[in-house]
This record gives sequence, structure tokens and C-alpha cells, in this order.
Amino acid sequence: MGTIGILIAIALIVILAMKGYSIVFIAPLAAIVVIVTNGMNFFPSLIGNESSFMTGLAGFIINYFAVFLLGAILAQYIEKSGAAQAIAQKVLSITGTEKPFSVLVAILVISAILTFGGISLFVVLFVVIPLAKPLFKELNIAWNLVVIPIFIGIGTFTMTMMPGTPSIQNVVPTKYLGTTLTAAPLMGIVASLVAIIVGIVYMRYALKKSIADGNTFAPYAEEKEESLALKEKIPSFFLSILPILLLIVIIFIGSAMKVDNIVLIGLGVAILAAVVLFHRYIPSHKTALSLGANGSITPIFFTSAAVAFGVVITMAPGFKVISDFILGIPGNPLISLTIASAALGAITGSSSGGLGIAMEAFAQTYLDMGVNPDAMHRISAIASSVLTGLPHSGAILSLFALAGLNHKNSFKYAFLSMTLPITFALIVALILGITFY
Repeated sequence: MGTIGILIAIALIVILAMKGYSIVFIAPLAAIVVIVTNGMNFFPSLIGNESSFMTGLAGFIINYFAVFLLGAILAQYIEKSGAAQAIAQKVLSITGTEKPFSVLVAILVISAILTFGGISLFVVLFVVIPLAKPLFKELNIAWNLVVIPIFIGIGTFTMTMMPGTPSIQNVVPTKYLGTTLTAAPLMGIVASLVAIIVGIVYMRYALKKSIADGNTFAPYAEEKEESLALKEKIPSFFLSILPILLLIVIIFIGSAMKVDNIVLIGLGVAILAAVVLFHRYIPSHKTALSLGANGSITPIFFTSAAVAFGVVITMAPGFKVISDFILGIPGNPLISLTIASAALGAITGSSSGGLGIAMEAFAQTYLDMGVNPDAMHRISAIASSVLTGLPHSGAILSLFALAGLNHKNSFKYAFLSMTLPITFALIVALILGITFY
């Protein structure tokens, strides 16, 4: 009954998330289902001071709030100053805007640069969409294709694979495994190359098929018009990229020197640099700081709610059946860790939430088995994102809302642009992990 209750709770999360309910509401509701069906003490398991849903929620916020806060503030400075726009325009000037494929490549590169620099999904969308739409219209490219380069840029190699990326998916394993942000560099670099190649091949295929099928921009011309205006006064490309470069350099040097909380140090220095460099381009420092602070609340609560649900699952007697099944998967332990991370990422619709649950449930067990922590870090991070391109994914819902698209005309592109590159990269990373780690 306890195991069935866990499966019912998981199904409840997926169904309600796809219907648009917030994970902040769904997670405690699903946790109650687990608590009741497993015969657990109700209030101690839900709001107790020891191991409970609430302590899981609070624990994640305590560990990661600073990362979300500083990342959101830096994102505001990059956006409000026009620095992100300057970076985008520079990339477009290099790739050119005369050919459809060149425009798609430029959008991919812009998205990747910004996310590798610690910039949030929302800022990338706010920058890319108003730049891309007139180009798509001029070249008569079907607007729903914009989904492909954006998701390859923000949701594949820069999110979980590239060593040193400040993404929350790369930070979470460090707390459980004692690793650094540059863990397993060989696996990360090779996986990134595979993801980039597969993503570009798929992007070219999708573009050619769309053109061959006679798809054009016209059907999307009457969709929700983009109201985001481009800034006229923006910093130079060098000034714009400098805070991002500082962040990356500090992370790599600090990781090599095993400096604790290096991502916080890097984000802090990048913010200070942005404050100085972008001073004349920022209408109001108070607004940037306030919007950044406020903007960090929703994402961390979404993720922590999913992790808190995972804490309740791991406490439930019925979880032992699931745990034994995962740990009993034959072959190298990295294979079973891959399956667990991928499944939990798909269930929650959040790679960071699913990864937090996987680390909470299995990290210590695998460490006790003698599995290499660096390999665990990289494999679990990549695997957590392989199936997050599902209909209830927050990233997909956000992009569709801002771009005026929907599941009917764009979901297949969103799903394949993330799942295909990550799947191939994960297979290669798993082979490397088993062979060399």
C-alpha cells in the first residue's frame, strides 16, 4: 500500500502540473498522500522539526537561497543595462542575418553565452525574443522554430554538462558529494561537444523540413505581439561580457583551488563589476536590486517544494521497494543512478528538483559503495535533465507564454531539442564514467 501511495502521489504531481497548478501547492498535497498511505505520523512528517516536508523545504532554501538571489540580481543588471542585448547584437553581427540557419545558430550561441554566465532563463527570453522575431519575419521563417535554438542553448550543455557552469543543477551535487563545479571535466567537455553537434544537426534538419513543408512566418503574424522594446543606449560588447567572464574565471580558479562556496564569490564579484561598469546604463540600481531579489523567490520555492516532496518519499516505508529496485539494477552503479535521476527529473518537471530528490535519496548510499563522486556529480546532473522537456516543464510553459506559442504548434520542437542532445550526451558520458572513473 505504501509503494502504491507513492506512485499515486507521483502521478498526482504530473497530472496537476500539466493542468497548470503550482508545484508549491501540488508538492505538499502529494506529500500528504504519501504520509497517509504509508501510515506515517501526520503532522511530524508534514511540519515536524526533524525530518519532514517543511524541514526539507527549509533545508534547500538555506543551502541555495544565496545562489538564487545573487544569480537573479546579476541577471537584472545584465538585462536592465542592455548588456545582454549588446552581446546578442555582437553575435548576430558575426553570424550574419541573411540566412535562416545563421540566425538560428546566432540565437543558440546567444542563449548559451548568457546561461553559461549565470543568467536566468527569463532574461534570455526577454533578450532573444524581441531580437529574433523581426529576423524571422524578414526571412519568412516559421516562428515556432525559435524554440529549438533557445532550448539547445539554455537547456542542454550549459545547464548540466560544461565544467564550471554556475547553474543550480551543477551546484546541487556539490553539497551532497563534496565535489566542485568543474567535477569530471572530461565527461563534461565530451558530453557538451556531443550535445552541441546533435543539437545543430537536429536544428538544421528541422529547418529544412519546415521550409520543405511550406511553413512560413505568416500563421504566427497575428499571434501575441512582442511588447519588449530594445534599448537604444547600451554598453559596448567588451563591457557587457566582462562580468560574465569574471564569473567564469573565478569559478574555474576557485574550483581548482578547492575554495568553498566559489559560485557565491564569483556571483558577488560579477555583480560588483556590473554595478560599476553599467552604472550609466542602469535607470535605477534600486529597481534592479529589488527586482532581482523578488525574482529569486518563486524559482527557489518551486525547486525546494519538489525537493521537500522527495524528503517525504525517502522517509516513507514504501520507498524501500523503489530504492531496492533502483539499487538492484544490474551493472555499474552509475547506470542505476542515471535511471533514478532521469525518472525523478521527469516526474517533477524540474531537473534541479529531481536532482535534489535523487541526491537526498541516494547520494550517501552510492558514496558508501565506493562510486567516484565526480562521476556521480556529472552523470546525475546530466541525467536529471534528459526528460524534463515534458508538457509540465516550467521552462517550456514560460517560453511559450512569452513567445506567443503553444503546445500544439511547438511542443515537439521543445521536447526534441532538449531530449535528443542530452540523451546522446548522457550515453557518451556514461561510457566515459564507467571506463575512466
